[in-house]
Amino acid sequence: ESDTASEISFQFNKHKKTPSIGSHSSDMASVSSVSGSVLSVYSGDFGSVDAQGTVEFALDYDEKNREFQVHVSQCKDLAVVDEKKGRSDPYVKTYLLPDKARMGKRKTSVKKRTVNPIYNEVLRYKIEKMILLIQKLNLSVWHNDPLGRNSFLGEIEIDLASWDWSNRKLNWYPLKPRSLSAVNGVDHRGVMSLSIKYVPPGSLGPKNPPSGEVHIWVKDVKDLLQLRPSGVDSFVKCYVLPDTSKKSYQKTRVIKRDTNPVFNHTIVYDGFHTEDLKDACVELTVWDHEKLTNHFLGGIRLGLGTGLSYGISVDWMDSTQEEVAFWQEMMLAANEWIEGLLPLRSL
Repeated sequence: ESDTASEISFQFNKHKKTPSIGSHSSDMASVSSVSGSVLSVYSGDFGSVDAQGTVEFALDYDEKNREFQVHVSQCKDLAVVDEKKGRSDPYVKTYLLPDKARMGKRKTSVKKRTVNPIYNEVLRYKIEKMILLIQKLNLSVWHNDPLGRNSFLGEIEIDLASWDWSNRKLNWYPLKPRSLSAVNGVDHRGVMSLSIKYVPPGSLGPKNPPSGEVHIWVKDVKDLLQLRPSGVDSFVKCYVLPDTSKKSYQKTRVIKRDTNPVFNHTIVYDGFHTEDLKDACVELTVWDHEKLTNHFLGGIRLGLGTGLSYGISVDWMDSTQEEVAFWQEMMLAANEWIEGLLPLRSL
């Protein structure tokens, strides 16, 4: 059924409320740092302010320095957020889509008490031109609130594949309301096909297996983000959280130049007591492999999504309804393969 079978022990002292978590895993540190930077393009409190006004900016690509430049000049006639005081404190934010995680956000300074802010700032991205041409630029304007409840003032989205790169002049563009994809929270990163199975201790005969086992069969992924014209060189990482030690870490081989990779890779974790299933979480993340650094593409977390692990509040116990239902079905059907098709997401 698979090209690789790995068996890893999942060992916790079940008498302790606080399991020991390894701190020496460089791979997990990488996961955490990337996950922490994956912020929503549309984070904040939108309030009831209607988008209005215009923004003046210019786009350029510096061939010598391989740098994409967004020259943000100014805005005019923005919406007033604080009507009592008649003020807005606007700033401009940009993302490159669809992979906002990889390129991150850039933003200007905040201009206080004005609906006609002047910035004259350049937002820069180090990126190859061929990768840039399969991206979209999302430029949005926000009111900065001291308490962090920022208000959306308008946006514009530009398909860089069809952009006229000979046009380096400053031009005015009308700000538009949020796009439908933003309202619905659409963040399509692909879909993973997999099966999971739980084998309780002694369910296959006396002391067979001696401890419980979780089997994870990663079959394939479809519609991955294409970071370069030739496709993507992807692989899957697996951890059983909260164990982030090297014993917990497993990965598939790299499938090159394919946005629909077939992995057919099985991992077996033993040392699973039945009561561990409510506190553990299987994290599967998909990465683009490059020589210097790997880029996060998306992932899933299989667990009960309670926010707690062994009585401790943790941010990774955040499974979606689909992921929770998949994990619960496995818990209720011992020794049976449970098949699933789950969307990848930002973690």
